[in-house]
Amino acid sequence: MPLHPDAVEAIRRAGDLPTGLAPAELRRVYEQQRLTLLPEKPAVAEVRDLVIPGEMPIAARFYRAGPEGCPLLVYFHGGGFMLGSLTLYDTSCRRLARGGDCAVLSVDYRLAPEHIFPAAVRDAYDATKWAAANAAALKVDAGKIAVGGDSAGGNLAAVVAQMALDSGEFDVARQILIYPMTDQSREYPSYLRNESGCMLTRKALHWFMDNYLPNLQDRLDPRASPMLRQDLSGLPPALIISAEFDPLVDENQAYADRLAAAGVATNHVCFAGMIHPFFTLGGVIADAARAESLICEVLRGMRN
Repeated sequence: MPLHPDAVEAIRRAGDLPTGLAPAELRRVYEQQRLTLLPEKPAVAEVRDLVIPGEMPIAARFYRAGPEGCPLLVYFHGGGFMLGSLTLYDTSCRRLARGGDCAVLSVDYRLAPEHIFPAAVRDAYDATKWAAANAAALKVDAGKIAVGGDSAGGNLAAVVAQMALDSGEFDVARQILIYPMTDQSREYPSYLRNESGCMLTRKALHWFMDNYLPNLQDRLDPRASPMLRQDLSGLPPALIISAEFDPLVDENQAYADRLAAAGVATNHVCFAGMIHPFFTLGGVIADAARAESLICEVLRGMRN
């Protein structure tokens, strides 16, 4: 189908992601732009900022809307490993906590180019491990921890699920991957099919990767490209959300297919007419609420 009218309006208001700016200026412009496109911010019972120990202190924000012993979603924001913040994702995390009747831990991992791979991976893993170890203090169920994120954050969620399986240090019960970057080693056909004009461009993707993964050999590491892990069996059930007009849509489909072939319960929902950042643009795009509902259904279902 053609671009959805809501997506057309979001593109009109925001345009393609700018590249070539200094990191601090890009982050300012990006946040200023995206904050105007957010949906309503709901109240939740508890919101507090935390500092999690790691290689460097990891800032995080904890949200609770569910009762004691509820599931926890550890959420990693998008932004190409260069952008995004606790502030920008405050609305989304509140909405997921409310809709999922659960708790959410939003993780402010280190960003490139100041901190290149694998700094973000280590922060994501350390934060999730800390949450599992401190489940009692957080009043969540250590056996019902999901990892999730959008774009770069979806990459980190997929990687943490793989690393947790290998280490056995904690359990991940679900993975929620919103148009994740799963293979930074090569281009898929949708890189060219959706090259520009849909907010996330092919040029921006390569720029993000060049800043996060300046060593080309690192792009073959499954911690950067979870698609390249040989054996995907044993991973937790996955919800994958993708968008038709996204350069990443073909690799999203490929990762969903590989998970399913490995025996992992996988639900892949591709939103027709949608663009890469639609999940966080609920002030303009109605399908963002539909995507939230899919995620919240998974989170509420974890109680069973």
